[in-house]
Amino acid sequence: MKQLIVNADDFGLTVGVTEGILDAHRQGIVTSTTLMAKGTAFDLAVSASRTAPALGVGVHLNLSEGVPMSPAGRIMTLIDHRGRLHLTPGRLLQRLLTGRINLDEVETELRAQISKIVRAGISPTHLDGHKHVHVLPGIADVVIHLAQEFDIPSVRCPMEDSAGWLNNVGARKTEGGSILKQYLVGRAVSAFAWRFRQKLEKAGLLHPTHFYGVACTGFLDTQLIRDLLGGLPEGTSELMCHPGYSDASLASTGTRLLVQREVELFALCSPLIKSLLTSQGIRLVHYGALAGRGPSGVRAA
Repeated sequence: MKQLIVNADDFGLTVGVTEGILDAHRQGIVTSTTLMAKGTAFDLAVSASRTAPALGVGVHLNLSEGVPMSPAGRIMTLIDHRGRLHLTPGRLLQRLLTGRINLDEVETELRAQISKIVRAGISPTHLDGHKHVHVLPGIADVVIHLAQEFDIPSVRCPMEDSAGWLNNVGARKTEGGSILKQYLVGRAVSAFAWRFRQKLEKAGLLHPTHFYGVACTGFLDTQLIRDLLGGLPEGTSELMCHPGYSDASLASTGTRLLVQREVELFALCSPLIKSLLTSQGIRLVHYGALAGRGPSGVRAA
């Protein structure tokens, strides 16, 4: 059996992103999303998710940007002089390897993010990481511990085989650079995810068998989704995506994914894609299916 989780990251980031994700679920193929605890549209996302019971909702753990959940004095190794999260994955890794990140502080901040989402009435289907920081050494162990603590059965494992996609898209350019640059990012993430997968399985935590989305971040479109569906393997796969509406609020976040989010939204709602799912016998599910849980990641208020 072929099953596909289509997970939209950044739920709650802005109103435009939140509304785009909801449209991609109601009118398209998005089945799952991950919520940002400090997004400016957090309350809207929580409220709207209660009207979409088939949408699985997980937690998008963030150590890289924005205002943290925790008091500055408790997470000093994670913030800048303004009291904001600021470490790119590369800088975060460098500081982890040189002992300049306090993992107790990482646990404090990530626990606060999960707790806020749980208090809002969400029963998270899974955890993943903004910019995939959840697979980095040390942080990976914290994430596994928190998944167990909060009884969250599944965690994203972003280990992908993207070589086939590279053959299809060649040297197409994107807003953030060439496909080769993003492919190298995908290879780096996959290297850490390989070890992370072993840790997840040892801890008894679940993850999809196959994953797609890092190497195509910034240029996912209808053709690439068609390519993926045409060669989707047996088992459960995850496609990570970033649909949304681009506006001034989104631009102010500093994300490089602006108009691209609308390109993805269009592709995810394409009748051609829906038809291909049917013809290929692909069943859409969300992360709750991995643990045999119900269709919704949202508790009744």
